Order: sequence, then C-alpha cells, then structure tokens
Amino acid sequence: MAKIADLYYQVSPWKVSEVGFDSSRNEVSESIFSLGNEYLGVRGYFEEGYGSASLLGSYFNGVYENSVKEHEAQYKGIIKRSHFMVNAVDWLSTKIELEGERLDLADANITEFYRELDFKTGQLKRSFVWTTLGGKRIKISLVRFLHMESVYYSYQKLEFEALNFQGEIQVELGLDFATIHQSEMSNFWTEEIKEATASGGAIIGKTLTTQQQIFSGFEIKTSAALSSEIIERDKFIGRKLNVKLEEGKTVYIHKYITNIVDKQQTDLDLLWQRGLKSLEDQLAEGYDNAVTLQKSYWSDVWQKYDIEIAGDDLNQQGIRYCIFQMQQTYHGQNPENNIGAKGLTGEAYGGHAFWDTETSCLPFYLLTNLKAARNLLEFRYATLEQARQRAKELDCQGACYPIATLNGNEASALWQHASLQFQPSTGVAYGIWHYVNVSQDQAFVFEHGVEMLIEISRFLASRGDWSPKGQFGFYGVMGPDEFQMMVNHNAYTNYMAKKTFEYTLEVVNQIKQTAPERYRSLQKELALSDEEQQNWQNCAENTLLIVDEAGLIEQHDGFFDLPHVAINEIPVEEFPLYNHWSYDRIYRNDMIKQPDVLMFQFLHNQDFSDQSKKVNYEFYEPKTIHESSLSPSVHSILAAELGKKEEAYDFFGFATRMDLDNYNRNTREGLHTTSIAAAWMNIVYGFGGVRTDGDRLVMAPMIPPKWQSYRFTITYQDQLIEVLVGQESSQFRVIDGKDVLIKLYGKDYHVNQTTLELPMI
Repeated sequence: MAKIADLYYQVSPWKVSEVGFDSSRNEVSESIFSLGNEYLGVRGYFEEGYGSASLLGSYFNGVYENSVKEHEAQYKGIIKRSHFMVNAVDWLSTKIELEGERLDLADANITEFYRELDFKTGQLKRSFVWTTLGGKRIKISLVRFLHMESVYYSYQKLEFEALNFQGEIQVELGLDFATIHQSEMSNFWTEEIKEATASGGAIIGKTLTTQQQIFSGFEIKTSAALSSEIIERDKFIGRKLNVKLEEGKTVYIHKYITNIVDKQQTDLDLLWQRGLKSLEDQLAEGYDNAVTLQKSYWSDVWQKYDIEIAGDDLNQQGIRYCIFQMQQTYHGQNPENNIGAKGLTGEAYGGHAFWDTETSCLPFYLLTNLKAARNLLEFRYATLEQARQRAKELDCQGACYPIATLNGNEASALWQHASLQFQPSTGVAYGIWHYVNVSQDQAFVFEHGVEMLIEISRFLASRGDWSPKGQFGFYGVMGPDEFQMMVNHNAYTNYMAKKTFEYTLEVVNQIKQTAPERYRSLQKELALSDEEQQNWQNCAENTLLIVDEAGLIEQHDGFFDLPHVAINEIPVEEFPLYNHWSYDRIYRNDMIKQPDVLMFQFLHNQDFSDQSKKVNYEFYEPKTIHESSLSPSVHSILAAELGKKEEAYDFFGFATRMDLDNYNRNTREGLHTTSIAAAWMNIVYGFGGVRTDGDRLVMAPMIPPKWQSYRFTITYQDQLIEVLVGQESSQFRVIDGKDVLIKLYGKDYHVNQTTLELPMI
C-alpha cells in the first residue's frame, strides 16, 4: 500500500488533542475537530477568525440549494442542475478586540495553544495566550458543544483572563447568514426578519431557490456585569460587549444558541414564535445542566458501543474517534435524514448520500441501533418517486436510485457515474434484505420494502440485456471500481442484480402465500404480473459471472487483458490521483480504485467458499490503490477471514486513522464518514468474524498479534452481546436479554448471561 500516515495529533484513548498550532494543517484540523448531532454539524473553525485559509462551515441535515449555473447537458439522462448541502448560518460568529487590535489567529502572536475534542463529553475546547502589539497578554479559552437530544440547542463559552494588565476587551457575538458556500463562491441566503432579544438577538434566513428557512437565535449570560449594544448588518445580528478585566481574574460568557430548520415554508410569525420559545426553554435548562446531560448521553453511548483495545494506543484512539463521529453524524433522529459521504463536516461531495449508506453504514446500525437502520431505509422509500423518474430519464422502467442525492433527485452531473453506476439501486435492495435478515421486521418489507424491491427489479430487468448466447447481464456500466468505465458484465453489477431478483421473488411469493390481500394490492397498484416475475426468474437464472477453473472471478469482460500498473511505485505526492493524473490515464490499466469482486464477496460472504475468497483476494488485492476510503476495511475484513493477520492489521490501521493521519491527503475537505463506519466493521466483522448474511449470527474471532485483547458489544435481535477476545481464548455472554443461538467457530452454541469461553481457532 503506497499511502502513509501523517501522524500529528496527540495519542490518547478518549480524546484528540493538538499541542501547539501548525498553520499548514488548519483546514485538516477544522475537519478533525468537527461537531455534529445529526440535526446540524459545524467544522472546527476558529470562530474569532483565521484569515482566508479556512472553511467556515455550518451545515444542517437536509438543508440544500441548487447550483447557480445549469450544466451543459446536451444528452438525455444527464442532469442540468445539481443540488448540494448549503453552508448555513455562522452561529459561532465572534470578534475579539483589545485596544483596537482585532484578534485573528492567522497573524496574531499566539502561544500556549491547546485544543481537544473530548469523546466523553462531546465538547471541543481550545485555549491560548494572545500577546498584543502593545505587549498585553491575555489567556482566552473557548468551548463549544451541541445538545445530542434537544438537537436545536448549541452552546458557546468564552473565558478571558488578563495576565499582565487590567482594562477592557470588546467582544462581538452574533449570528451571520452572509456565509459563503466555498465550492460555489456564493451566498445562498436571504434575510427574512431579525430583531434584538433581551440579551441577544434572532434572525430568520431563507435559501434562495429551495425556500427552506432557519430560525437562529441567541442569548448571553455572563459572570460579570458589562455593557452591550445591538449590532446589525446585512444578514447579521449580534451584540458588542465591553468586558472589564482585572489582572489574574477570569470572566466568562455563555452564549445559548437555538437553530430551528423549517423545510415546509411555515408562516414566518409561527416559526419566529417557535424559535423564541425554544430559546427560552434552552435558557431555563441552563448551561451547567446541558453539560451534565451531555456527559450522561455520551456515557450511555460508550456503555453500549465502546470497543476496547488493549495494547494498541493508536487504534484505540482511532476506533473511538470513528464511533464518536458516527454517533454525531447519524443516530436515527429523523427518517428524513441520511448520511452524506462527508457527513456534516465539509462541502466535498455536496453533502450527498451515496451507495455507501446501505453497504458500509447500515451494518453499524444493524448491530447497534435498529431504529436508525430502519430510518435509513425509510429515507429511500420516501424518495421512491424520484427514483422512478430517474429510471425514465435513462430510458428504463421501475426505479433507479441516484448515485448522489440529498432530496432523492440525481445530483451528479458526471454521466459516467450517474448513468452507468447502479450500486445505489442494488445497494438499497441489499440494505432491505440485510435489515430484514437481522431484525426479522417483516412488517417493513411487506409495507414498504416490497415496493422498492419490485421497482428496482423492474429497472434492472430493463437496463440489463441478453447476449446472443442467452446470457443476461449489464453492458456499458461502471462498477464499484470507478477506474473502469463503460465495461460489459461487471461482476459486482451482475451478481448484485441476480441477488436482487432472487430476493424480490422470495418476498413477493411470501406475501402471496401469507398476505393475499397485500399481494392483490401490489398487482393492482404496481401492475405486477406473473409474466414479469417469470422474466425476473429467467434473468436471475441466466446472469453471467465469468469464473475460471480456479474460482477466479473476472471483474468484467476483458479485465484480464488490461495493461498492468505497479501501484506501489506511484509516489505518495501524486495522491489523490484524480488531482494529479489526467482523467483518461486512470482508465487505461488494471489498477483498481476500490474492491469490486471482493466487495460482493464480503456483502454475500457465505455464498462463497474459502477457496474462492482466497484466490480472488490474492489476485485483486495487489492491484488495488485504495483511492476510495471504503477500500481498506473490506480488504482488512477478508484478510482476517483468510488468516492473513498482518495484512488485516495494516489495513485496519489505515481505516481507523484515515482522517486522523490524513492518509488520502484530503481530510481538509471533510471526514470520510463511510470509511469511519467501515472501520467499525473492521473490528466487528473483521477481527470479530461476525457475519449477518446467513440464517443465524456467526462469529469466529481472531486477534492481531500486537494486541493483548479487545472487547466489543453488539445488539442482535434485542440481545446485547459482549465479546472479549484474548490471545488464547474468546469469551461470549449476553449482557442484557435472553439466550441467543450463535455459530461460533463453525459450531452452534446457545449463549446466555453465563460467560462461554472457547479456545482460539
């Protein structure tokens, strides 16, 4: 693997910290120190200002805008206008002045800089000493956090301690809708209303074209009396505070912020009153109570989801950072939300959800939070109509889920992705199957899942085609390996389509047998016929998968004839390749961006023999450059299964510290959220050997030689199960619930609240 770690942050089991400030890493750190609560997210930017080398980003889940310009779409099926998660109100807006000198960390004289993100409290803390041009020294400490349950609430705390003087400092705190969306270099907000409140102010902003509204209000509480005046500018409201300081004494300011998203164009007066009431309730709860509630929330999270590693401090920090960010990004708070590739941490990928949601993120929630897992699928059901429309745009029937979306519409103007990749559609079908297999939630598949499955199968049947030899498959497609374009019979596409047909037919037949009224409604509402079902059966039975005598699956027809590239000889300075190689150069060889054949061998793991997985892993792994953040984890999981402990461990470290160590040299754009989810799978599905694609839960734990032990918990069919793995043995027990049947190292055991210990195999 050509990529190397860029180690920088302090290693600690429960926090990420930075001692001293490195300006060259500022935007990377803004991503690393991001906060979120699913409802909103904010990058770790310096609220008091940092020149221009900063992405001042505040984002709300599902709040989006349309691109300023239309794309030059000359052909049918290529979208004309994209949409994206829009940079919203800067609710942390802060200006600090001392004797007329404005604090800007880009050029100020700063010493004793320290910053930390605490996983136990969800707080981002920062402190430094500022020495002014006049020689005055002041220690400034800042804290911010987001309420994880009352998701409208956010908090900011500032502390000032004069170290060698007494005098007055000016602090401006406010709310600013004049933010610039960096990727479009435009502002997308209009100011609807703003007014001063008792000790703060409030404002409502509205997006230009989507007409979504946000109420943002703030109030200030301080430890000392001070004077303040209201400040108003275009799209801004705030207060300027004159804070008196005495040498050696600390003064603090608490800023309470309420942000309420309105996507339904509610009457302004109603939204305004709702916002003011929420701000009043937030003040009543108080800052200290909010801190206590946050600690309690995160304590509960770690009791349920923590992964403990003994003997590996780097990856202990890495995996806890991943779990922390997953919980911040999404925990099932609202089925209207989905998981963007960068979460709520940056503008890259437009905040769009991709096929990663169902294949990489869903497994995390299946074994930790089934409500969240179902909500992710409910988002796809709610956008089924848009998927139907997309299929029509591609001259097909049924429903084609977009490669990139926030609102259900296709957002990618890159035709080679939007028109050639069908991983989202088969991914949704896989997600439905996987969710029902784990949860046994038949009501969901009968009510909502079956409609999606039928429409996806229709799309696949109409998009696929038959060869003169009577073989069904897909022509002119792009699989998960996005370094191969317009290929025929991509193995992933063909295989996942085959599984989709089979599962759709299984569900339809089950409904036909057990719920005849529902079956008749499907026949009537969706015009489902016996002939159509027979066609799907024929497609499934005749789907082409090119396999040689040794069990090696050809990634696509003709892949074995491609020129070879020695990937380990590519200089690290050339990553990411999209930024350093001409576009066509990427497509002219056998270099693989991310797992393709190996991906479906992971997703449908128990369909393949150990020999099949071994021969395909050993052929494809040396060709994979891991330009996708999803890639290392899948390789680690399969390497662990095949007994390749060192390889599994190396890939695991790459995954857990993808962003912390900036492996892809693009963390500044935002966190790799789906890689963060896949890192959790690395331990549970990889080292833990968990498999959830069969008729029962499977586990076959192994342990890297460098570790003393590791521990994780999963929730399977309402049973909270603890797994403790050491070098000599593994222990299993049900912490909460009844006994559960698990296949452990190939044999069935009933695991209950008495610890079951088995020797390592």
